[in-house]
Amino acid sequence: MAKKVSTRKGLHGNNRSHALNATKKVQKVNMQKVTVDGKTVIMSAREAKKQKKAA
Repeated sequence: MAKKVSTRKGLHGNNRSHALNATKKVQKVNMQKVTVDGKTVIMSAREAKKQKKAA
């Protein structure tokens, strides 16, 4: 089973209509399954990209 590594949260805000009605929205983090040292972990795509670049 994959272990969740990232502690990132989604961005919170409001959708605004032309009438300026506010409804809540959450922009979720792009979580991906990535194999690191033979183990499958769940991390954000940004973290996976940084880790791949550093290796």
